[in-house]
Amino acid sequence: MRCEVRAITREQHLDFVRARPSVSHLQVPAWGDVKEDWQPRNLGWFDADGRLVGAGLALLRAMPGIGRSLAYLPEGPVVDWYDRDLVEGWLRPMLDHLKGLGAFAVRMGPPVVTRRWSAERVKEAVADPAAHRLADVEPSAREERAEEVAGALRRAGWRRSGEAGSGGFALGQPRYVFQLPLAGRTPEQVLNGLNQQWRRNVRKAEKAGVKVVEGDGEDLGTFHELYLETAKRDGFAPRPLGYFRRMWDALRAEDPGRMRLYLASHDGETLAAATMLTVGEHVWYSYGASTARRREVQPSNALQWRMIRDAHERGAAVYDLRGITDTLEEGDPLLGLLRFKVGTGGEAVEYLGEWEYPLNKALHKAFEVYMAARR
Repeated sequence: MRCEVRAITREQHLDFVRARPSVSHLQVPAWGDVKEDWQPRNLGWFDADGRLVGAGLALLRAMPGIGRSLAYLPEGPVVDWYDRDLVEGWLRPMLDHLKGLGAFAVRMGPPVVTRRWSAERVKEAVADPAAHRLADVEPSAREERAEEVAGALRRAGWRRSGEAGSGGFALGQPRYVFQLPLAGRTPEQVLNGLNQQWRRNVRKAEKAGVKVVEGDGEDLGTFHELYLETAKRDGFAPRPLGYFRRMWDALRAEDPGRMRLYLASHDGETLAAATMLTVGEHVWYSYGASTARRREVQPSNALQWRMIRDAHERGAAVYDLRGITDTLEEGDPLLGLLRFKVGTGGEAVEYLGEWEYPLNKALHKAFEVYMAARR
C-alpha cells in the first residue's frame, strides 16, 4: 500500500492523536507553537480509501541564505513502522511531500523500541568496572522487529544521525530513556518497586513535612529561578522563562491536562519543581529543577513520588523519566542522574534513534559544514 501524504488541519491531527493510547508530546499539533523558530506542518497519511492512517508534526527551519529548509519530525511520525512496505508506502510519500515544501534534508525519530534493561540489570552494569556503555550490556528484552526497521531504512538511504555519511546536526531527542511501567500495578506495588533508598527518602520527606502541590502558570517564575540555579550547578545552558510560558500556554490550550507544574516546599521555601506532560496513557517528567539547600529533607524524591502517584491515578500506563546517559563510567557527570532514575525500579529503554535523509546532497553537505562551524 502506498499512502498519500498531504497537509491536514490541526483538528484532524489532534483527533488522530486522541484516538491512540500513546503519541509523543513532540508530535502533537501544539508543539509546533512551542518551537517559535520553526515552521510547523501537520501531515496526514491517507490510504487508498481516503482514511487518515498516519500523522506527523514536521518542523521546518530555513537554512540561512538559500531559502531551503531542514525538516524535522521529533519522535515521529506516527505511522505503521512495522509495515512491510514501510519505505515506499509510508516514507517515500513523506519525503516527496517535504521536498515539495522546500526541504533539502529530513530528520525523524522513529518511536520504535529496540532493547530494554531492567533496573537490576542496569544496577549490576553500573557496579561492574568492565561495563563501559549500556549498549554493550546484555538487555533484559530485545525487539527483533526493530532491527528489520533499521535495515529497511539503511537500504533506502537513510542514515542514523552520528553515523558516517550522516549530518549529525545539533538537534535531537534522547535515544536512551528510563521508564517506569504503571499499567496493571497498584500504588502499593509501585511503591514497593522503588529501591530501599528511594523508599527511605520518600518517608524522610514526609516525616520532615515536605509538601508537594500542583502549581499554575503564576508559579512558572518560581520554577525558573530553581531551574537557573540547577543549570549553573550542573553546567548546562538554560532555556529562558519565555520558553516555559509558551509551553504552558500552547499545550494547555490544546488540552488542559497536557502540561502540569509541581512544586515541593519545606517550611515555606520552594526547594524543587518539575513539569509533567501527558498524552493519552503516556506521562513524561519533562523539566526538573532544585536548589542545593535543605537536600537532607529529600524534596526531589517527594516531588517525583507525588507525580508518579498522580500519573497512576489518571490512568497512565507508563511514567517516562526521559533521557539517561549510555556511559557507565564512574566519572561521567550524568551517572548520578541515572542512579536516581534507576531507583524507581523501572527499566532503561533504547529507541531506534534519529535518522537523516538528504533530499539534496550538496545542500545537506553545506549544512553539515555550517553546523560544524557553530560548535
